[in-house]
Amino acid sequence: MPDFRLLINGQEQMVKDVDPSTPLLWILRDNVGLVGTKFGCGGGFCGACTVHLNGNPIRSCSVPVRAAAGKSITTIEGLASSDGTLHPLQEAWIEHDVPQCGYCQAGQIMSAAALLNKNSRPSESDINAALTGNLCRCGTYNRIRKAIHTAAGKLNGSTARKGGGV
Repeated sequence: MPDFRLLINGQEQMVKDVDPSTPLLWILRDNVGLVGTKFGCGGGFCGACTVHLNGNPIRSCSVPVRAAAGKSITTIEGLASSDGTLHPLQEAWIEHDVPQCGYCQAGQIMSAAALLNKNSRPSESDINAALTGNLCRCGTYNRIRKAIHTAAGKLNGSTARKGGGV
């Protein structure tokens, strides 16, 4: 079985002797020890396992490790600054008390971060489109949207968008 050199959260990681078809999710959790990315459905439908691959949100349960080799991977653990400063989305999640059970939240945040990286002033429809397929059993979608608007405001130098809306 081959070895893979992965760039995860800006750090090179060598994973040894793994089946190339092993889902990236299990490499992150079992081989590298980054357990913030969650297993949900195993079929790429729920979004709990969302990470960034070269800046794009992907379902890590459906992407084999061989497809991630040589690409930049960002997990929820890599979203905050290296000094521990939370990403504006993480701050907004806390501010709006978004999580209930919290299981889906890493995937929700990673999908939202990919959206804000491409569109720093998203509309409600932009947010809905970006989060399609990220399921929340607790139904905190309204708080998720408000948190995304708040984070967008912070990223754009304004806090006027706290209540949501555009």
